[in-house]
Amino acid sequence: MRKTLIVCAIALALAACDRAASPESGTAATPATAVSQADIAAETERLNQWFEKKYEEQLRFSPLQLTFQGRKDLYDQLDDFSEKAQLDQIAWQKASVEEMEKTFDYAKLSDEGKFSYDLWKLQYENARDGVPFLSNGYAFDQMNGAQSFLPTILISFHKVDEESDYVAYVARLKETARGFDQLLERARKSAGQGIRPPKFAYEGVIDQSRKVITGAPFSAGKDSAIWVDAQAKLDALVKAGKITAERAAALKEETRVALLEQLKPAYERIIAWCEEDTPNALENASGVGVTQSNGKPYYEYQLRQMTTTGMTAEEIHALGLKEVARIRGDMTALKDKVGFKGDLDAFFEFIDKDPQFVFPNTDAGRQAYIDEATLRIDNIKKELPNYFGLLPKADLVVKRVEAFREQDGAAQHYFPGTPDGSRPGVYYAHLSDMNAMPKPELEVIAYHEGLPGHHMQIAIAQELTGVPKFRTQAGFTAYAEGWGLYSEWLAKEMPNTYQDPYSEFGRLSSEMWRAIRLVVDTGLHAKGWTEEQAVEYFDANSAVPITAIRSEVQRYLIMPGQATAYKVGMIRIQELRKKAETELGDKFDIKGFHDTVLGGGALPLTLLERRVDQWIAGQKAKQA
Repeated sequence: MRKTLIVCAIALALAACDRAASPESGTAATPATAVSQADIAAETERLNQWFEKKYEEQLRFSPLQLTFQGRKDLYDQLDDFSEKAQLDQIAWQKASVEEMEKTFDYAKLSDEGKFSYDLWKLQYENARDGVPFLSNGYAFDQMNGAQSFLPTILISFHKVDEESDYVAYVARLKETARGFDQLLERARKSAGQGIRPPKFAYEGVIDQSRKVITGAPFSAGKDSAIWVDAQAKLDALVKAGKITAERAAALKEETRVALLEQLKPAYERIIAWCEEDTPNALENASGVGVTQSNGKPYYEYQLRQMTTTGMTAEEIHALGLKEVARIRGDMTALKDKVGFKGDLDAFFEFIDKDPQFVFPNTDAGRQAYIDEATLRIDNIKKELPNYFGLLPKADLVVKRVEAFREQDGAAQHYFPGTPDGSRPGVYYAHLSDMNAMPKPELEVIAYHEGLPGHHMQIAIAQELTGVPKFRTQAGFTAYAEGWGLYSEWLAKEMPNTYQDPYSEFGRLSSEMWRAIRLVVDTGLHAKGWTEEQAVEYFDANSAVPITAIRSEVQRYLIMPGQATAYKVGMIRIQELRKKAETELGDKFDIKGFHDTVLGGGALPLTLLERRVDQWIAGQKAKQA
C-alpha cells in the first residue's frame, strides 16, 4: 500500500486529497482551427510555466509535503489541519482553474499539455465534490492518524544537516500540539453528527499514542523513539563539527522541555478524547452506508475517487465475486500440482498452520525476512532493462516499521524517496508477529511494494522532466495500486521469480486478497455487512492468517472504497496491454508500453487509456 500525499495521509482521507474520478477532457476547447506546431509548442510551454508557478503556491499550503519532497522550505512549520484551511485551499484551487480557463487555449495545447490541463482541473473538481463530506473522514484512526504519522515524519523525513534544521525540528515538536488540537476539533464535530470510527480504531489510536510517550523523558524506562531520534540528530551535528557539545546540551534540554510540556499533553488530550468517546463507538461495526447518515452518497463519492471510474458498488461487488471464483480455480489447480490430498479449505489450513511457512518469531527471523525480500528485489533489478526503458534513479531499501506504529498483521507499505534520489524509497514491513507474515507471500509483496511495483512507478514519476512538477507528485489510487498489482503479475514473466510453487501460491493469494477486497469493501459499506461477516468471507476464501485478515477488514472499515482500487486498476492496465498487443501484433514493444504507462506520472484510468491509445496510434503511424 502506498503512503502518498502527506496532507492526505495525516488529514485522514479528507475530501480535498488529490484522488480522482475521471475527467471530461477538452472542457475548454475552442472551435477547431488550423494550429501550427509552433503555436502548440508555445502555448504548451506557457501553460507549463504557469503550472510551475501555481504548484509552488499550492505547496505553501503544506510544509509537510515540502519536507516529503526533500525540501526545507517552511521547515519549522506543520500544516494547518483545520476545516477552514481546507476550504481555503479549495477556494484557491477554484480560482486557479478559472484563471487557467481564461488564460489558455485548450485547442492549442499538445497532447501532453491537455493531460496536464485536464488533471489540474480534475484535482479541483474532486476537492469541490468532497466538500459535503468534510466531516465523514476520521480525524484519528489506527491506519492514518497523525498520532503515528507525525512522529514518523520527524524521525524519518525531517533531515538535520545544520543547526538551523534542528531548531526547526524543535519548533515542529512544539507545533504538534496545535495540529493535534485542530484535528481533535474536527473529531468532536464529526462525533456530534454521529460520525465516529469503530471501537477498534479508538483502541489503536490510544495504543499508538501511549507508545509514543512511553519511556524517557516521559516516563521511567529506556528512551522513547522520539527522544532517541532527537539526541541522535544532535550527536551527529556535534560529530560533524556543526555545533559544540555545550550547544547540543542546551538544545537537548530545550527538546526535553518541548516533549514534556507540549508533545506529551497533546497526546494525553488525544488519549482522553478517545477514551471519552469509545463507549459511543461500535463493536463489530458495519460500513459507512449504515453508520453515517449521508453514508450512501459519501461511499459513492469514495468509489469514484478511488477507482477513477463510474463503476457502482453493485458492479464492483459482482466483479469481485467473479474474480474470487476464477482465482479459486487456479488455486485448486496448484494444490493438485503439489500433490496435496484434501480440498482447498484444507490446503488453506495447511498453509496457514504449518511452521515451514513462517520465519521464527525472533529478531533473527525478522532479519531473515528483510534479507530475503532484499534478495528478491535485487534479482528483479537485473531484469528491469529488458522490460522498461525508463528506470528509477532512486534506490530502494527494506525496513521494519518503527515500533511505535507497528501492528501485528498490518499491511506492508511504501514511502517514496526524494525526487532528487538523495533519500531512497522505503518498503516497510510490519514484523512484530512473524506468524502473520507467511513465507509464500514474501516474494509477491516485495514485487508489489518495491520493484517493479510502487518504487518503480513513484520514483519514475518523481524523476520525470517532461511534465509539470505537479504531475510528478500526483496520486491516483487505482493507477498506483493497479500498477502494484499488475507488477505482481508482470514479475511472473521475468526470470528466477516464483520458482517455488508455494511462492506462486503466494502470488495467487495476493491476487485473491485484492479480489476479496472488491466483495468485502462493497459488502461492508453498501450492503451493511458487519466486521465479523467480512472476516468470515475473507477467511473462507484465502489462506491469509486470521490476524492479518482482521487487520485488513478493520482497514477497509476506516478507509471506505480504497480497497476497491487495486483490482479495478490492475484489470484496466491488463486490458490496455492486451489491446496494444492485439492491435500492434508482432510490432508490440513491451518497453514502449510500460514507458507509456509510467512516463506521464499517475493518471486516472480514463486518461491512462487515452494515453495508451495515442501511443498505439503513434506506433501504427510509424509502421505505415
